[in-house]
Amino acid sequence: MVKKLILALVVLGCFAITFIYLGSLWRGVFKSPLPTGLLSTGPKEKPLEKYSYPNLRGRKYEVSQITVGEIIKDGKGVVSRGFYFFSNGKKVTGLINFPKVREAEKLPVVIMFRGYVDKETYKTGDGTRRVGEYFATRGFITLAPDFLGYGNSDEADKNPLKSRFETYITGATLLNSVSSLPEANPSHTFVWGHSNGGQIALTVLEITGGFYPTVVWAPVSKPFPFSVLFYSDEASDSGRALRGVVAEFDRNYEANQYSLTSYFDWIFAPVQIQQGSVDDIVLPRWSKELYKGLQELGKTVKYFEYPGGDHNFSGVVWEKAVADDFAFYKSFL
Repeated sequence: MVKKLILALVVLGCFAITFIYLGSLWRGVFKSPLPTGLLSTGPKEKPLEKYSYPNLRGRKYEVSQITVGEIIKDGKGVVSRGFYFFSNGKKVTGLINFPKVREAEKLPVVIMFRGYVDKETYKTGDGTRRVGEYFATRGFITLAPDFLGYGNSDEADKNPLKSRFETYITGATLLNSVSSLPEANPSHTFVWGHSNGGQIALTVLEITGGFYPTVVWAPVSKPFPFSVLFYSDEASDSGRALRGVVAEFDRNYEANQYSLTSYFDWIFAPVQIQQGSVDDIVLPRWSKELYKGLQELGKTVKYFEYPGGDHNFSGVVWEKAVADDFAFYKSFL
C-alpha cells in the first residue's frame, strides 16, 4: 500500500513539473518579444533600386566642371590631353582630343564610350583612341571617360552590378557637363559607343531623353541580365560568382526595369547602328533586331552592315565605318 502511494505521488509530481514547464514555454512564446525583424513588416532595403531605368530617368544629373590636364600626345592635327570631372561625388578621368585647326571658336563634341577592356592592361584612351583622333582631325572635340576603377579614376563599387549601373550615371553626367568646357558647343553634342559602350550610349539616351545624335558600333543590345550572363563564361571562374550575384538580384528586383530593351520608346535622338557581318562577340542578328525594334517605334534609325567586318571593324572596314560616322555627325551641323 505504501509503495502504491509513493508511486502515485511520483507520477503526480512528474505531471506537475511537466505542466509548469509547458506553461513557461507558452508564456515565453506568446508574451516575450520576438527577435528583432522576425515579424517585421517594414520595406526591405533595396540598394540597387535607385539604378532602375525609371528612377535614373527621374534623376537630375549634375553639371561638373571638366578640367583639362597635361598633354599626353601631340600628334598630326590633334592634341590629346587627360581630363577629369566628378560624377556622383567620385572623380572620373579620361582622354580628350582637340583639333589643332579650328574652324570655329566653339566646336562640336563627341562623347565616346568604349567597350570592355581588361582592367589590368587598360590605359587611358583604350577602345576609343583611334576613332577619337579621326574625329578630332576633322574639327571635333572628343571626350572618352575611363569610368570608375580605370585610369586614375576613383575606385568602382565592389558589387559588379552596381559598378555596371554607375557607368550610366557617369555617361549622363559627362554629357550634361559639356557646357563647362569653354571650347565646346553644347548644342552640337554627339555620342559614339562600341560594344558594351554602345549599350551605355543607348541607355544614356533613354534615361536623359536628350537629342544627342548617336553612332553605335556592334552594341550589346540584349535584355538584362542576359546581356551580362552571355559573356560570363569568359571569367576566370567561368562566371560562377557573377551568376550568384545575378540570381540574388533576380530574387529582389524586377529585371526588366534594368534592361534597355524595355525603354526604347524613351529614345528621341537619331541613331546609326553599325555592325560587322562576321562579328562573333556581338551577333549581327542582335543589331538587326535592335534596328527593327527602333524602326517599329518610329524612331530615326539607320543600319549599316559591313561584309567581312569583325567586332573591332578591322582592316579596310574601319575606314568605311568612321567615314560613315563623320557623314552622320556632319548632317546635324
